[in-house]
Amino acid sequence: MFQALRLKAENLACERGGRLVFSNVNFTVNAGELLELRGANGSGKSSLLRLLAGLNDPVVGGVKLENGLFLPEHSHYVGHAEANKPALTVQQNLNFWANFFGTELKDTVLKAFNLETLAQDQTLLLSAGQKRRLSLTRLLIAQRPVWLLDEPTVGLDAASIANLQTEIKKHLSAGGMVIAATHVELGVAPHHQLQLQ
Repeated sequence: MFQALRLKAENLACERGGRLVFSNVNFTVNAGELLELRGANGSGKSSLLRLLAGLNDPVVGGVKLENGLFLPEHSHYVGHAEANKPALTVQQNLNFWANFFGTELKDTVLKAFNLETLAQDQTLLLSAGQKRRLSLTRLLIAQRPVWLLDEPTVGLDAASIANLQTEIKKHLSAGGMVIAATHVELGVAPHHQLQLQ
């Protein structure tokens, strides 16, 4: 589904609030591979993901996709903020994002995270886990090759974690890449692991 890509980060350094969070970070991720980010709270996992998403700039170093493609336009970031519109229903949120990304909304998106019975519920009425599941559906709607996930299992029950594992495996099988910050096992064996101090 996705063209074969390689993501390369070289000599990355990041500051937050005038303090150096990390430096000399180097890694390569190929199509179909999962890079797992590990480290204590405050070690820079979220900062690195935000940098890869184009939300922050590195102090030094750079990140590039093969063929000179611009990474933020070919990645989708799911962070701690759910970015759902509370006044809209689940279905309306999905419609909004499909329109935003210019993609076709498939029926399988609702099924992927067991949201079919919640489709007409107002998002503000959802539990924390249900809101997280709704946020994760954007990965399927955006249809971008690089997934940037910040603690994606937070708030999820065992069944929802299994659904996430299934979608990650499908994405990797299609030639996508996943870079995930996590404190727990995702249930998908990482191809690479980066420990931030």
